[in-house]
Amino acid sequence: MMSLVWKEVNSFFNNLTGYLIISVFLVALGLLVWVFPETSVLQYGFADLEALFVYTPYVFVFMVPAITMRMIAEEKRSGTWELLMTSPLKPYQIVLAKYLAGVLVVVLALLPTLIYYYSIYQLGAPKGNIDSAGFIGSFFGMILIGAVFAAIGLFSSSLTDNQITAFVIGAFISFALYFGFTALVSLMQMSSMAIFLEDLSLNYHYESMSRGVIASGDLFFFFGLIASLIILTTLMIKKQ
Repeated sequence: MMSLVWKEVNSFFNNLTGYLIISVFLVALGLLVWVFPETSVLQYGFADLEALFVYTPYVFVFMVPAITMRMIAEEKRSGTWELLMTSPLKPYQIVLAKYLAGVLVVVLALLPTLIYYYSIYQLGAPKGNIDSAGFIGSFFGMILIGAVFAAIGLFSSSLTDNQITAFVIGAFISFALYFGFTALVSLMQMSSMAIFLEDLSLNYHYESMSRGVIASGDLFFFFGLIASLIILTTLMIKKQ
């Protein structure tokens, strides 16, 4: 199974599009954190990377589906999917391998942002004047958000043999889960339905982790959602 994981990762980085996607992601975040006056940490004047954690999910909504859109859809279109399904790997192993490859690419894209933490750590007055616990919680939350979006993108890729269609479906579902429920809650008064919808929002659980407290309820929500999407993807390819 691991050979399929590395095959997917190598396939992503053997394509110029892969480097372009990650480059656009890092440049966009760099501009938001350091350049744009409204969000620049240098203009803000506090040792805080709130802009990084607030805007990363916005970029992830488009970046992660772009990473995963080809994983199943392209194999269907090119005719290699049938060969893969007749391999010794079981369907759930194929889905899990492709999912792990997607998550690994997301983590590799996030690793350079650790330079931002080091920079703020050095620039703080006094040196090291930064909420490290909050950063660790938020960074781990970003990885989990990327992991959920990767599961959504893979599920979307299993629905079609067209990469663009898979991208659009993945981006729409990701946007709805992260922003949609939060928007609905803001339109409602505090009620049992509003609280229920808030608990389904990725944004709510992500903000909870960004406070520096990694609660078991938040982890259960993220991992439960990821597992459900992987199961749905496996059922989908079995049905097809």
